Amino acid sequence: MDDTDRQLVALLRGNARLPVATLAKSLGVSRGTVQNRINRLAETGTIQGFTIRVRQEAEAARIRAIMMIEVEGERSDKILAALRGNPEITAVHTTNGRWDMVIELNTDTLQAFDRVLHRIRQINGITSSETSLLLSTYAL
Repeated sequence: MDDTDRQLVALLRGNARLPVATLAKSLGVSRGTVQNRINRLAETGTIQGFTIRVRQEAEAARIRAIMMIEVEGERSDKILAALRGNPEITAVHTTNGRWDMVIELNTDTLQAFDRVLHRIRQINGITSSETSLLLSTYAL
């Protein structure tokens, strides 16, 4: 990726629905150049998809949490594979320090929350975990 690609990705992160003409004007390049770069970035897997962000208040009934897990030995890849595709998991981050991974969770009910915690804790190679509910979020 060059500087133009990085700027394009930054603009798309801010608003993936920006018209190609607007992106081209912001970058100082032609619409064809922008479209070709988007296509190339998608084909190479640099852009893995386009999504939406929903305002937290729009889903007020959701239960959100973070779960920190400790991984035994070199089992991170197997644990990531076991977590992949789980609809309650919105993100997985690898970290350093006390915890090896941080998992972002999102469920509709406490019962669903309990079930997903149980499933994750049963994954072979997870030696311990700590989970915290997210109560409020503040824009800074």
